[in-house]
Amino acid sequence: MAIEPSVDFATVYERYAADVFRFAFYLSGNRPDAEDITSETFVRAFVAPERIKATTVKAYLLTIARNLFLQGLRRRSRQSPLPQDVADPGPASSHRLEQESELQAVVATLQTLAEIDRAALLLRAIDGLPYEEIAHTLGISLSSAKVKVHRARAVLLKRRQVDGPAIDVRTEKER
Repeated sequence: MAIEPSVDFATVYERYAADVFRFAFYLSGNRPDAEDITSETFVRAFVAPERIKATTVKAYLLTIARNLFLQGLRRRSRQSPLPQDVADPGPASSHRLEQESELQAVVATLQTLAEIDRAALLLRAIDGLPYEEIAHTLGISLSSAKVKVHRARAVLLKRRQVDGPAIDVRTEKER
């Protein structure tokens, strides 16, 4: 701890916490901010690398509190309020729920595939690997890699025809 060995942290906290809080409250005019400043002040004092002399503890704590307050002011000055009339550009919640249920259905369908077929499809659709790299990665022939990707896509297409639209598992080049 950064306070003289003869002074323990609990004693320092009990003695100066009210003063630091009062000072922070006068600076900020806001109780939650003052509470945050007070707690952060004691955390910083506790982990400070240099020793604090018992005669300067209060001044040291108040300096930390003031610096924290000023940092908060600088941080707030860089922020600007969002206009209230801006619409959320994201999809509507019903659309998100639809997408989530669709994704869950695709994941469930992928889980029914053999591991090697699923891996081949994901390497192609998600990672965009060419068939040669898929074959090398999975230790299979080039034609086998193509067949596995094709079969996995066919299973997903069948699911799409039964249940409705699904996620497009083609790479950008294939679209």
